[in-house]
Amino acid sequence: MTWTLVLVLAAGAYAFKFLGLVVVGDRVLPPVLERCLALIPAALIAALIVKDTLSVGHHLVVDARAAGVGAAIVAAWRKAPVLAVIIIGASVTALLRAVS
Repeated sequence: MTWTLVLVLAAGAYAFKFLGLVVVGDRVLPPVLERCLALIPAALIAALIVKDTLSVGHHLVVDARAAGVGAAIVAAWRKAPVLAVIIIGASVTALLRAVS
């Protein structure tokens, strides 16, 4: 990846944000669209986590990472502090990698 490509992508991202401000401006969006836009960040983060957890290159792989993410999900569901969720997920992954 070259610096030219990085700068072009950064300029494109900035242009899209600016275009959104110009097009939408001070107008109020319909409530249905507001609800959909509010869900996009959570869906994007979930998709990235699943992709990084279950793939290596172009191959589907279920390994210790999946168990670590599962343990972290259970810890978050049980309302553990964020630091504890991270430590639990990393510990389960490390333990399973050490055992196998």
